[in-house]
Amino acid sequence: MTELLDVLRTLFTDPFGLIDLPIRQWITDAIGWIVSNFRGFFRTYVSPPVRGVMELSQWALRTLPPGVMLIAVFVIAWRAASWKVGLFSAVAFAFIGFMGVWDALIVTLSLVITAVLFSVVIGLPLGIISSRSDLFYTIIRPILDIMQTTPPFVYLVPAVMLFSIGNVPGLIATIIFAMPPIIRLTNLGIRQVQTQYIEAALAFGSSPREILWKVQLPLAMPTVMAGLNQTIMLSLSMVVIAAIIGAGGLGLEVYAGLERLNIGQAFVGGIGIVLLAMVLDRITQGLGERGPGGRNGKAD
Repeated sequence: MTELLDVLRTLFTDPFGLIDLPIRQWITDAIGWIVSNFRGFFRTYVSPPVRGVMELSQWALRTLPPGVMLIAVFVIAWRAASWKVGLFSAVAFAFIGFMGVWDALIVTLSLVITAVLFSVVIGLPLGIISSRSDLFYTIIRPILDIMQTTPPFVYLVPAVMLFSIGNVPGLIATIIFAMPPIIRLTNLGIRQVQTQYIEAALAFGSSPREILWKVQLPLAMPTVMAGLNQTIMLSLSMVVIAAIIGAGGLGLEVYAGLERLNIGQAFVGGIGIVLLAMVLDRITQGLGERGPGGRNGKAD
């Protein structure tokens, strides 16, 4: 009876002392096992394509003279949104250049392009599969919750252990962190397509593949573009954090300014990041509004 009373007292006073879950050790052992057994695989088959796309995009952006780059940015933003967005984008990029961090902008932009490209290539098919299978989405949903809510700094440790210091581990961490929105909103957009459009396509003899590519995806494009917008914003925020492990770019300006207590350098990097985020946000919003289900092409 005394022992039972002691157990009950412990349950109320110190319930966490009854069980000690060695979660830290389990995670450390699991990451150590993955690093020991799969480091070669990741460095041989995962690192080269990511590094190749990053270097190609960086080379392409650096090959363009700054003046041509500003014109290209204006034209892209103009065609995607409006001439006002195009003018703002060109002025924003020019202002970043006048602050003396043009090279850092190119590095950051190439990192974002690479991360978003891989996020879309992997995430869009997963979103389509999720929209067609409730079981698949039920399985993948908690994984997406973990990917999206885990603090960004947590990704850096295993990334460095697998790929060492540099741009690649930063990109891998960025891809994992930024992918969930494109999966979630692709799934949501396709599921929200009204059944009347699908029934009309079936009545005309369309196959499931034709319905997907010619009816569902075009009508879901505004929602998909909203997911792309979020993926871009998350990628930009993550590549800034990834500067800690050698990713470079505007994030390195912020990190170096923080390390040296140089408020001017940190603010210059921060202003560049804000302007780049605003430009990318306006462009992707404009693209989303031009789709069949968007404001400028709304289906009746």
